[in-house]
Amino acid sequence: MVGSGGESMLTGSAAGGAGPVRFRERFLQGEPVETGVRSSILDSWRRSRDLGLSPDQSDLPFRADFEPDGPIVRAAAPVLDRLRSRFDGSEMNISVADANGTVLLRRFGKESLVRSLPAFQSVPGFVFAERVAGTNGIGLALAERQLIRVYGAEHFAERSQRSACRALPLRDLLSGRIEGVLCFGYPRDVEDPSLETVIRRAAAVIERRLLRQSSARERALLRAYLDAGAAAAADRRRLVGVDELAAELHPGQRAVLLEKAAELISRAQRGAVDVPLSGDRRITLVSHAMTGAGGVEGFAVEAVLCDHPPGATPAIPHQVHEPLDLSPAPTGAPVALLSSAAPADTTDDHHDSPSTARGLVLVGEPQVGAYALAARRRLELLSEAGTRIGTTLDVRRTARELAEIAVPRLADFVTVDLPEPVLRGEESTDPLHDLHRTVVHGIHDDHPFHPVGKRVEYGPATPQLRCLTSGRAVLEPDLRAASGPLAPDADHSARPLSRVHSLIAVPLVARGVVLGVASFHRAEDPAPFEDDDRSLAQELATRAALSIDNARRYTRERTMSLALQHNLLPQCLPDQDAVDVAHRYLPAESDVGGDWYDVIPLSGTRVGLFVGDVVGHGMLSAATMGRLRTAARSFAELDFPPDEVLTHLDNLVARLDREDPASDGAGIIGATCLYAVYDPTSQQCTMARAGHPPPALVTPDGTVSFPDLPAGPPLGLGGLPFEAAEIALPEDSRLVLYTDGLIEDRNRDVDEVLDRLRGALAHPGRTPEETCQAVLDTVAPAGPYDDIALLVARTHALDPHRIATWELPADPARVSDIRAAAMRQLTDWGLDEAAFATELMLSELVTNAIRHGTGPIQVRLLHDRTLVCEVSDTSDTAPHMRRAAITDEGGRGLFLVAQLSQSWGTRYTPQGKVIWAECELHGG
Repeated sequence: MVGSGGESMLTGSAAGGAGPVRFRERFLQGEPVETGVRSSILDSWRRSRDLGLSPDQSDLPFRADFEPDGPIVRAAAPVLDRLRSRFDGSEMNISVADANGTVLLRRFGKESLVRSLPAFQSVPGFVFAERVAGTNGIGLALAERQLIRVYGAEHFAERSQRSACRALPLRDLLSGRIEGVLCFGYPRDVEDPSLETVIRRAAAVIERRLLRQSSARERALLRAYLDAGAAAAADRRRLVGVDELAAELHPGQRAVLLEKAAELISRAQRGAVDVPLSGDRRITLVSHAMTGAGGVEGFAVEAVLCDHPPGATPAIPHQVHEPLDLSPAPTGAPVALLSSAAPADTTDDHHDSPSTARGLVLVGEPQVGAYALAARRRLELLSEAGTRIGTTLDVRRTARELAEIAVPRLADFVTVDLPEPVLRGEESTDPLHDLHRTVVHGIHDDHPFHPVGKRVEYGPATPQLRCLTSGRAVLEPDLRAASGPLAPDADHSARPLSRVHSLIAVPLVARGVVLGVASFHRAEDPAPFEDDDRSLAQELATRAALSIDNARRYTRERTMSLALQHNLLPQCLPDQDAVDVAHRYLPAESDVGGDWYDVIPLSGTRVGLFVGDVVGHGMLSAATMGRLRTAARSFAELDFPPDEVLTHLDNLVARLDREDPASDGAGIIGATCLYAVYDPTSQQCTMARAGHPPPALVTPDGTVSFPDLPAGPPLGLGGLPFEAAEIALPEDSRLVLYTDGLIEDRNRDVDEVLDRLRGALAHPGRTPEETCQAVLDTVAPAGPYDDIALLVARTHALDPHRIATWELPADPARVSDIRAAAMRQLTDWGLDEAAFATELMLSELVTNAIRHGTGPIQVRLLHDRTLVCEVSDTSDTAPHMRRAAITDEGGRGLFLVAQLSQSWGTRYTPQGKVIWAECELHGG
């Protein structure tokens, strides 16, 4: 059997109630009961225990001041009479209670039941509110504010253990407020699945009868207005409907008219307000009190149109002899009377009187006007929430936007509690208990709530944990009358209660994931929260939960992208003496992009400097960046010149585009790149760029310039060559490489940004680290929409005394002279321990150049962190190492060089090639 709200019944309920009895006994003995009992029943038990109620209590309070002939009694009495006929002869008892739990009507299937029941169950006036009667049908329906079923031992009191009941709140369809409860009671062993359908239909009939009573009052007020037509005629003013007041009235202006009219009615006093129209026209809305034939008091709002344009004459409608159609409005819609016609005017004999037209706009009771106004403002709040909640993909900011939209129009204070994993972009494994205060926002900063960042623990009876457990919003209209602790801990429970009097707790759930809880509090607004407020809070929280979940998922993806980007960027820079380097990577505010940088030691003590940008954002761009950086490093270590490196990268990007199935051959990746090679022996820098911003060059005296390098197309386009340029960089110059995210911004002029960059760099005394920080502080945009890569290199020159160069012809007889000169140079440098290996390597390299190359030949030794031996000639034939056979007389030279050196290789120059070998210096 399924109970109300879709909850399963207690275990064992179909077998005589053994299960419920056992769980109830355990609960009353103080043992923990977490499973086997519906959450609504368990929460009610806890509230009853916290109130100090005794299950053996048999008396109930009696109220003699209830209204025996009020609206709900008049609406429900005929329905209960029909229900008694339906259940004639059965042990069914049917009752209607008011919103306080006071029984107003009782009907029985058998009259004999009256004699067998206690007095408090047979006559009106006794109170069955949960706070005095414990868990029961009427009290629990008021507490849960929905259809409920209580069975046997689920009742808290012993007196009700043999009974079962179903109860459903009765609402005023105008306001949505609960006006009473309809309850069916029957023996525990009698169960009829159709009872739920019967009670819902009966409650709907009662609610419609309540609405018709309101409509009758409205009709009486309208008749009073129509009867007042003679007084309007005596005022000699034309009477027209609101439609005739301004034919060109915009729907938005018409809506403003209705809202202002509802506001005047809700004030319950005479008043007037001016509403401007287009064309220098205005309408004055005037409200005046009126009393219907049955003594119903209300207000009518008339529109007065003055200052007609020249020649305009307001139309006079026909007499309205019959009342307007006041059929009941749809469920939940406020009843407000809109008339496009007004009572007839008598013949206007005073043509010289001012041209002023009047017409009926609204008529109704003050309370109805307040409902209409509140409903409109709720719609406006929801509409505004759609644009203000979720403006960023930040979890904390989205939660704060929820609080800001609700204060002060819905609540005085709002708190939002989220699990720590949600803030990191993950799902919480224990969302009911792993909550941290994320937002506290209110009408002023002085609040009684836990501060942001504190862990929050909610007890089992608190509305917050109840809403998280049930997945529905929980309304506590009056916290002072509620049971159980209502704050996260006992030390703070008294403080909020001294300031806050009404609460709505709403779970933040999106796509089946519990994200946290939002609490709406009223403190200075004396009106308690109602069901309409709960529905509004639920709608706001639902929208915010979706935005928070989107932000959470984005945060997770962004965290993964950042981790991938971080791992694909250089973890540490290599040791080299050509330049001092500092670098920064700043991800975009919205997402991670594909910006990158690299520093690559090259042969001959040179260094390669890369900076690049892959278009797009997210994981794909980060992964593409990693592939591109790896390829760029490989091409650079092959000692290709900058323009050739860009050519190879261009081919690679074009191939990646073609291989991507999503591109459909159109090319979706794209990238820009700048590659610079600095040689400390000559203090020359060779640079080439592919669609990338030019670097900034800072000379030792602080002069800043932007070299005019050949631009080149972005990588991946193909078909156009890349050009390199060579620039002299004196020692202690600074080369600044950056991506376009540093200088390009939608809200800034590029020339102004470049001036800022020039000013930040014009400080020659700064270290590269200080220069990086100054550039980001003064040039980088706040919250950049594109990521930024920045590389600052301060150049050094290799001491000429650490460079030895010899020229020789292609004559094998000169090899011994070169060996002797090199050994003397090593002795002068104090590198005698490297003499043996260097002598062998030089012999092999020079001999190969003489045999297989073309002259002239140059030998160069470079003493840096390592000892570099270089032999160059004018031939472009590259040597290849091979494994020589036992019978071969040659072919072992390069193998010997590879064994003796730390690394070796070949690079090509415009004049030929250079074969180099690098020998490690153990002595430092």
